Amino acid sequence: MVTDRVANFIISLKNAAAISKADVSVPHATHLEAIAKKLKELGYLTGISVTGDIKKVLTVTLAFDSKGNSMLHDVKRVSKPGRRLYSPARDVHSVKHGNGARILSTPKGILTDAEARKVHVGGENLFEIW
Repeated sequence: MVTDRVANFIISLKNAAAISKADVSVPHATHLEAIAKKLKELGYLTGISVTGDIKKVLTVTLAFDSKGNSMLHDVKRVSKPGRRLYSPARDVHSVKHGNGARILSTPKGILTDAEARKVHVGGENLFEIW
């Protein structure tokens, strides 16, 4: 049993990128599907699919550049089950001087740091990706 689904998902993505594996499958959760859609918008993923009736599986396809290198270089979990970190809208800042993204869980859904600043909303800092 996994206690931190978000950490399991992002570490699976990081490990797959390290060995240039194209697809990653994890147990489905609506929250993870929303995160995957946001990562697809950012260009870290190219495909998302949900399979299965009772036990659903979320399968994502990683994005690679023309040289075969993964677009995902590293990921850092910020908020953890033992220590939740929240930021008001004024404290949401960019990651790696704009070369990365901070993913937040807000009342308006899963947003990046730039989107959260634009709509003036804060939330839980899930992770940073670059």
